[in-house]
Amino acid sequence: MDGSNHPGAGPTALAAAIVEAAERTADLVRTAADTAVRIPGAEWTVGEAAAHLLLANELMADLARGEERRYGDGTPGSLAAANAAALARFTERGGAPLADGIVAHARAFTAAAASRRADDPVVTPMGPMDLGTLGAYLLTHILGHGYDIAVALRRPHMIDAANVALTLPFVTLAMPRVVDARAAAGHSACYDLRLRGGTGFTVTFTGGAAVVSAGRPARPDCTIVAEPVTFLLIALGRRGPVAALSRGKILAWGRRPWLAPRFPGLFRAP
Repeated sequence: MDGSNHPGAGPTALAAAIVEAAERTADLVRTAADTAVRIPGAEWTVGEAAAHLLLANELMADLARGEERRYGDGTPGSLAAANAAALARFTERGGAPLADGIVAHARAFTAAAASRRADDPVVTPMGPMDLGTLGAYLLTHILGHGYDIAVALRRPHMIDAANVALTLPFVTLAMPRVVDARAAAGHSACYDLRLRGGTGFTVTFTGGAAVVSAGRPARPDCTIVAEPVTFLLIALGRRGPVAALSRGKILAWGRRPWLAPRFPGLFRAP
């Protein structure tokens, strides 16, 4: 992945993070006593989540090779239907073969991406983006489901501030695409989003439509400073904002600080 024309920590760091996240998730799956354990708050078992990861990693590797693959239309409903159909066709639930596949396809992605430019365009389940952002998408996806598997198995998860930073090109691109039209209807406000010890960006809502831009706004309505891991887990729908605010994982101030607890609900994670 030639990163000369793509911002961020660089292709080597991203590729390493993808492989590490895949390997750590695979280790959880491989050593699970029972892959039929259900993930708390979800419909999937550990085995189903692992099978989904294997299939998603394979899809991303195909996209990185320049192949065209259709997988829903980017809406949460269509992606859920595509996931269900794929899991119905692919019935492997054994820990060892799933773990091997998760890693093999993640490595296939990084190998394919290494031979192309990071700004090469690709069409993905979440719409068009460049190849570098697709890598951030893959990392985000592995981290989210890896977290679910770790929670189900009562094992430590693999998300840290460094790999959260590498997900941001995808997270910020995806935010306008996953706005919950009903929750955000008519909403207008400017949010200054910052990660502790890291970067920040601006999210501006106008009449329910969101635009994400780099840097800090001149006159934000609400400034939100979040601990990085908490930020990603809330963005992925794995945690809620109220507990994070009460525990100091998120701080908010500004002209309209009461907007902070509402902010995550303006989006619908696919």
